[in-house]
Formats: sequence, C-alpha cells, structure tokens
Amino acid sequence: MANLKYDKNSRLLFTKEMKKEYTLLMPQMLPVTFSMMKKVFELYGYKMEMLTTTHRGIVETGLKYVHNDTCYPALLVIGQLLEAVNSGKYDKHKIGLLISQTGGGCRASNYIHLLRKALEKAGMPYIPVVSVNLSGLDKNPGFKMSLPIIRRLAAGMIYGDLIVWLANQCKPYEAKAGASDDLTAQWTDKLIEMFGHGKGLRKKDMQEIMKEITADFAKIEIIGERNKPRVGVVGEIYVKYAPLGNNGLEQFLLDEGCEPVVPGLTDFMIFKINNRAVDVDLYYGSKLKKRLAETFQKYIEGLQRTMIEAVKTQPVFRPMGTFADLQRLVKGYLGYGNKMGEGWLLTAEMLELIHTGTNNIVCTQPFGCLPNHIVGKGMIRRLKDDYPNSNIVAIDYDPGATKINQENRIKLMIANAGRIAPNS
Repeated sequence: MANLKYDKNSRLLFTKEMKKEYTLLMPQMLPVTFSMMKKVFELYGYKMEMLTTTHRGIVETGLKYVHNDTCYPALLVIGQLLEAVNSGKYDKHKIGLLISQTGGGCRASNYIHLLRKALEKAGMPYIPVVSVNLSGLDKNPGFKMSLPIIRRLAAGMIYGDLIVWLANQCKPYEAKAGASDDLTAQWTDKLIEMFGHGKGLRKKDMQEIMKEITADFAKIEIIGERNKPRVGVVGEIYVKYAPLGNNGLEQFLLDEGCEPVVPGLTDFMIFKINNRAVDVDLYYGSKLKKRLAETFQKYIEGLQRTMIEAVKTQPVFRPMGTFADLQRLVKGYLGYGNKMGEGWLLTAEMLELIHTGTNNIVCTQPFGCLPNHIVGKGMIRRLKDDYPNSNIVAIDYDPGATKINQENRIKLMIANAGRIAPNS
C-alpha cells in the first residue's frame, strides 16, 4: 500500500508513486471516443480500466451512496464506480477513481466531491479520486494534463466524432451486420498506434487520415437506399451519449428501423472553451484568459473544419455543421451567457437538426438537471411554433422511470414521423 499524502485541505492526493502502482477506473460515456482517450492515457504510463457495466444494480448502488435528489447522471456514475470498487475484482488499496470536472456551475464540477463523500460513507476514504479538467482544479502530483496529452485527447475526440458520425450513417443499412463496428474497432486501434509514434496529430496528417477513414466507411456494402427515418438525440451530455444513462437509446433506435443522428462531442468542448471568453465579455475579467480561450477555440474549430471537409469527400455521407453554425442558429432564442448545463448549445443542436432535415428528435432529460429542462423541454413549444413539422419528444431519465415507458413514448414519436413532412 502506497503512503497516503494529503494537501493542506486534507484532500487525499494521487501521487507519483500511485501512478506506478495503481489502476485508475473510469466511467464510460461515449464508447468509441472514451476508448481512444483511455488508450491515450495508457501511452503516458497510466494503468486504466474503463467501466462498461449497464445493469440495474448500478442504480441501486448509486441510491445507497448518493442522495436521491441529486441529478441522475451523478447517481449513475458514482453508482458504477462504487459497484466496481466493491465487485471483488480489484485490490481496493491499489485503485483510484478517474472523473471529469468542468469547473462550471453544474453537477460535472460537483461529482468529484460527491464521490469522495460516497467513499467516506462506504468506509474507503483511502481510495484517491482524480480529476480530469482543463481549469487547474483539484491538482495531483501523480496526474498531469500536459500539452502532449491534451493534443492527443483533442485528436482522439475529433477522430472519435468522425468515426461515430460515419458509422451511424452506415449501421441501419449495412449488408453485413457488424461491418460498421468492425471498421470502427480497426480504426480505433490503428489511430492509437499512430499516436504512440507521434503520428496522426498534425493538421496535414489528419486531413489525409480522415479522408481515408471516410473512404473506408463509404466502401461498406449497404442494402437499399439511405432513407430510413432519421432521429436526432440531444440533451444533457451524459444521458445523451452513455448507454447506461439512456438505456441503450441508439441501439433501440436502430432496432426500430431508424437512423440515429447524434451531434458529436466536439461542439460541446468548443462551447465550454467559448464560455471562458464570453465570461470576460459579460462579467469582465482577465483579457489574457480570454485570448488563451480564443486561441484554444480556434485550434479545435480548425480540427472540426478538417473533419467536415473529409466527410464532404464522400457524397454518400451528410457532413456535420460547424460551431459557428450553431451560434448563428440560436440567435433570437437564447443568449450566449446561458451556459449552465448544456445551455444554449442544447437548443442550438435541436435547431441544427431541424434545419438539416432531421425533424424527429429525442430530447433526453435527466432527473435533477434544472438548466437542461429549461433549455431542452422548455424550448420545445417555441421550436414547434417556429417549425410546425418538428417532431420532438422529451424523455425523462431517473431512478424511478421504467425503460418500457420511455421506449413507448419514443415509439409514438417514431409513429408520428410518418405523418409529418419527410426529411429533406
């Protein structure tokens, strides 16, 4: 057992010694992208394991250690981590728990404190909790977000968004079941190998590699026309992406004969960076902080444009939009200062889906997330008034909601899709 060290506030630190000996457990949100991010950390000497469990027991564990008025994603993430800790699979004195922290006024900043409180309640305060953040919060001597790591994580996010975007346009039509998943796995492994050798990170390299990825997905044999009902998925970031959070929503849509359209993680990351600059404009603050945020935003937006241009090289695929498109679409609906939860971005994503011919939308709403009820469910009436052909359903996800009830409401939305104007 490593010697435990604490900071001046009595917070248990993840030390350099622990980095050599400990395995970090991380929850899963986006299966493809998080798999790549996990492997990036492994390239830098961290021992990682991503949790993929989805059974009901996770909810029960979460309810045991987290107050039931806490938001549903927090309950699930903490429940999944604590269930893994107690599974008997790991040496409790040789593991740490890895969790993201945005630094905003939302649950994503508070998870880490709730998790430490849960560990104390469970009698395991000796397990370190490690924060992944870009805000300088909760620093640990054994875990550093260096520029090379950030660069590879950013590339992994872009490549991950591209692969998922293309795979979702292939899965509903593939002649050989699993062809898209097989190609996804091949490219994920290939990209991580490149990262390990410092390749695939320069813009010029990314342009060529992304074109190659797009060309490979275009070669997947399909049956019939790509004309199944398109259903967009938006909402709070965790329940929007995580199979555990949304009861396998994307697979359910595929099983119902639909093509899921899920906006990528890149827009959310640009949104979080952009908020730093907007804060200075609205509330004053450091001009240097604003310039740094704008520089980082410009870098990520450049990668996003590279991804979009790669998709355009294969006419069989629809390209995604830019962050600037989202900013333009949301004008007149919400101001850029509306940034709690997913803020104006959630409404903008619904507008983008409607404007690009995906009128059918599932808006995922977690229990206990007031900001997203406002910018999600709270904006649906306005959108339907402005766009009568929009077909939007808000689905609540919480400990007491039943999967069958959620799926029946989505089925009704899909049935309505046949009675409104078709997708463009």
